[in-house]
Amino acid sequence: MSLAQASWITVVAICAIATAVTAIAGYAGYAATIAAVGVAASVNLLPHHGGQPTED
Repeated sequence: MSLAQASWITVVAICAIATAVTAIAGYAGYAATIAAVGVAASVNLLPHHGGQPTED
């Protein structure tokens, strides 16, 4: 696992925790926004297919 992958996993995990905490506290709008940020960050963990090769 590269440092970049570890960083994105950390961001996704923090967003998941923050989503749960804000949802439990009753802030549904904030929870949805944080969840959307986490989903957007998780896109960076998908494998690259086709296109230009990336430098790892």
